[in-house]
Amino acid sequence: MRRGSSPYAVAVLRYAAPMNERDAKFFRPLWIRVGVTGVLVVWFALETLLSHDNMWITITGIGIAYCVWNFFLRFPKETPPSAPTDAPPPAPPTQP
Repeated sequence: MRRGSSPYAVAVLRYAAPMNERDAKFFRPLWIRVGVTGVLVVWFALETLLSHDNMWITITGIGIAYCVWNFFLRFPKETPPSAPTDAPPPAPPTQP
């Protein structure tokens, strides 16, 4: 490890595991991800403008950061369709 680097900072970035398959299927449509993030943004704006409660401002701000990170930056991309399974395997190369 380099001197002066923090192992904690690296561990925090690796802490969040990828979404499980059930969650990824539910959030696959873009409108659901935008909707959840939009609700949190509206809630954050209401807390900031009307109530000024630091605890809820912090909670909703962290929720927005989590949504942006997981739903837009780290979300698994569409997988290409797989090859048909009934196709025969390729023939091995022949020796001359």
